[in-house]
Amino acid sequence: MTLFTGLSAFPLTPIDDEGQLKSELLQRFLERIVAAGADSIGLLGSTGGYAYLTPEERKRTLRAAVDCVAGRTPLVVGVGALTTDVAEDLARDARKAGADGLLLAPMSYQPLTDDEVFRHFEAVAAAGELPLCIYNNPGTTKFTFSPDLIARLAEISNVAAVKMPLPADSDYAGEMRSLRAVTPDGFAVGYSGDWGAKDALLAGGACWYSVVAGLLPEPALALTRASQAGNAAEAERIDHAFAPLWALFREFGSFRVMFTIAEILGLGRITPPRPILPLEPASRERVEVALRPLLQDAV
Repeated sequence: MTLFTGLSAFPLTPIDDEGQLKSELLQRFLERIVAAGADSIGLLGSTGGYAYLTPEERKRTLRAAVDCVAGRTPLVVGVGALTTDVAEDLARDARKAGADGLLLAPMSYQPLTDDEVFRHFEAVAAAGELPLCIYNNPGTTKFTFSPDLIARLAEISNVAAVKMPLPADSDYAGEMRSLRAVTPDGFAVGYSGDWGAKDALLAGGACWYSVVAGLLPEPALALTRASQAGNAAEAERIDHAFAPLWALFREFGSFRVMFTIAEILGLGRITPPRPILPLEPASRERVEVALRPLLQDAV
């Protein structure tokens, strides 16, 4: 498998109340992902709360992850930042630390033009000298990549993939045909948005960039492999077990729900970065109920 294919699992970044990395807890998350056999780890993505961390905290997190994973699973690290200079520095640091690939979102306080995003990606890709995935996440960045811009970016050396949001019309196959028609051979088109993973993979998506796999890698991998094999019935069965959790992801946001899942699984108690608040006790109970089908041997 190439770097941006299969299941990419995105763990939380566990930070204590003093802003210090909980290294042992991060290792616990990562060991579960490695043991399950995920195809890659998406460190410091949106699930990893990269936007809430200082560059120094991000660098410490990356080094702790590299030490833990020790080359057993490819490590893709988010290097998005408000300024190009900081993103370039993070990209260079990722290469030196031993990351295998980069994930870059166009963070900005001011709205960005296509040309500004192009030059930003061009600079960061050159600084990192690693395979880079375009992080098309308009739900958080408020920037949407057009097919024309993706085609331009795909011509940049090292830009090898795009992480797409779920299409509004659910026409995964049509969207992938359009993107593959304007990008080089081997350019990988994958999807985030866990509740659409089954359909995206069955339609031929290269990768599922998965939130839930950061804590529940085994059932997520089972869903991935069934979908990759074209076993629609098995994929539907597993996706049905996930359905209550998908509903909570959409209601509360997957980021909030994942902190609750970590505690319910007994992995450790961490809270989201303020101003984001933990789920209320009644909502936690709903998460517990949603997890039951996924923790049974049948899945």
